[in-house]
Amino acid sequence: MQWSEVVDNPYLENLPFKIELNRYGKIEMTPASNKHGRLQLRLGALLDRKLKHGEALTECSVQTTEGVKVADVAWCSKSFIKQHGYATPYISAPDICVEIVLPSNSKEEMTHKVQLYLQAGAKEVWIIWENGIIDYYNAAGTLEQSDYGVTVKL
Repeated sequence: MQWSEVVDNPYLENLPFKIELNRYGKIEMTPASNKHGRLQLRLGALLDRKLKHGEALTECSVQTTEGVKVADVAWCSKSFIKQHGYATPYISAPDICVEIVLPSNSKEEMTHKVQLYLQAGAKEVWIIWENGIIDYYNAAGTLEQSDYGVTVKL
């Protein structure tokens, strides 16, 4: 299945969970809570306020080497938007991709997603754990904090 088929399918509209495609084009679904949605909104608003030369998106689809993954929140620089517009899915990852960990996500899965987003061109990937801890990554590895100067307090 192609991402455009997922986006255009009326049966898949307004589902209460996140949909991604694996490397075989099969749909993977992850249920999300209202708390998860609230966190997405707060984080997106924070990125919009703090990083003036771009914009935040939620549910940002990115083509990776293992199918389409959907970052809970992404920040796109103005140059990224100029180059890619609002293509769906993006053929390369935005500057920052953020995943908010759900109870059904494993550490191994999240580590793998970090690598997929970085391979797709993300400058940073943030993983937000249920306990409020945030892990920051770039191509060189783990960061103490974001190189973008954004401090997130949950």
